Amino acid sequence: MAENLKKWEETGRRYRTSLKLEKRLSANSVEAYMRDYRQFAHFVLRFWDVPPRKVEREMIERYLGWLYERGREKSSQARALSGIRSFFNFLLLGDEIERSPAESIETPKFGRHLPDILTTDEIDRIIAAIDTSTVKGRRDSAMLELLYSCGLRVSELVSLRMGDLFFGEGYIRVTGKGDKQRLVPISDLARDKIQYYLEERRTARRSEEVLFLNNRGRQLTRVMVFTILREAALRAGIEKKISPHTFRHSFATHLLEGGAGIRQVQELLGHESILTTEIYTHLDGEHLRRTIEEHLKL
Repeated sequence: MAENLKKWEETGRRYRTSLKLEKRLSANSVEAYMRDYRQFAHFVLRFWDVPPRKVEREMIERYLGWLYERGREKSSQARALSGIRSFFNFLLLGDEIERSPAESIETPKFGRHLPDILTTDEIDRIIAAIDTSTVKGRRDSAMLELLYSCGLRVSELVSLRMGDLFFGEGYIRVTGKGDKQRLVPISDLARDKIQYYLEERRTARRSEEVLFLNNRGRQLTRVMVFTILREAALRAGIEKKISPHTFRHSFATHLLEGGAGIRQVQELLGHESILTTEIYTHLDGEHLRRTIEEHLKL
């Protein structure tokens, strides 16, 4: 077992490098892939003690069955299978195997969960519930306005730098998944709120200044943004289950309802696939089908 364990470890190091440098995944995504990889490797070594290139289809199917028996949801099983496929595609590209043992295994079917969205009135009420008489309140108001009006991920919001603001040109620079950058138009209201906050904002402790700071002059965490949003929602009397991503879902849906093209929304959200953009909406299926077909004809 020691010899095959060493082969899995060595191959895993090369796979990690590929995920990071070739696929350009974020650090969190790389770690998620590697956690799944290590669990799968442990399962294979425990029951068959073979190196990566000797894995067969039946072993993968047994592994998925093991996940099912442990109560893992179908969405989690599907993610695990996606990671396994990614790994064996890596081996294929390196000519280490002739055929992927995962290529013909069906992805577990699971229902699609449509997230809650907020109306524009509810979003206005949440932001209006913030007391802007303090620097913290000005920050929170500007932050939530930007989160919604630019459709940002919470990780993109907290990582914004002063150098990402191009108010004269009317946009901000956003660094998304895989360190991919995109330009997103900023509303006059969001710009004005940020400038109002910056008038009395503390100086950042880092050389590369983060835009939104906590009371110690450091970068806000995603958990802090979640807490700020939930507290504002409670003050506004909004009882829906809300997270920062709810603002992003709402942004996408409101744009499509207002007549924006799905490709335009895809670019603003920073999605690689148009199918990912489709699940961020609550429009009726016929409208979505029509807009997606129009996009694919281009």
